[in-house]
Amino acid sequence: MPQPPLKLPEKTIEEVESNIAQAIEIGSRIRSLLGGHGQGETWDERWEVQAAVEALDVMASRWTIEIMSALYIAGPKRFNQLKHLLKGISSRTLSDKLKLLKANDYISRDVEDGPPIRVIYNLTEYGSSIGRLFSPLVAYIKLSKGMVQRDSD
Repeated sequence: MPQPPLKLPEKTIEEVESNIAQAIEIGSRIRSLLGGHGQGETWDERWEVQAAVEALDVMASRWTIEIMSALYIAGPKRFNQLKHLLKGISSRTLSDKLKLLKANDYISRDVEDGPPIRVIYNLTEYGSSIGRLFSPLVAYIKLSKGMVQRDSD
């Protein structure tokens, strides 16, 4: 069952929409800058597409965005706390994805002395930056799909 839409004041929606528009404009400028320097023997459209695929490889894997979103939104979590937030993920899959994200420096695995020993997962600065870059995209999708609406009161 889908969640009911989040109702926000008109002023808040307008500010979110303005920031999304700015993010789109910045993204267009970045794309133009990168594309403008890609001429020569080592670059062609196939190279650029492959580079994008490789850059997004970890993010395209099932559950990685969900795990990073949970840590970005809810903050540092232990394994079972993450499992509880991510409905439907198996312990094995969560363990494998946490290892993948740690190996790619998206998250840290911090061990606190016990007893009992506690392992806390947290976004690295790199992972947090990715979360901040995804925020405009997620907000745009939420607005477009009616998940966030203007409060009529």
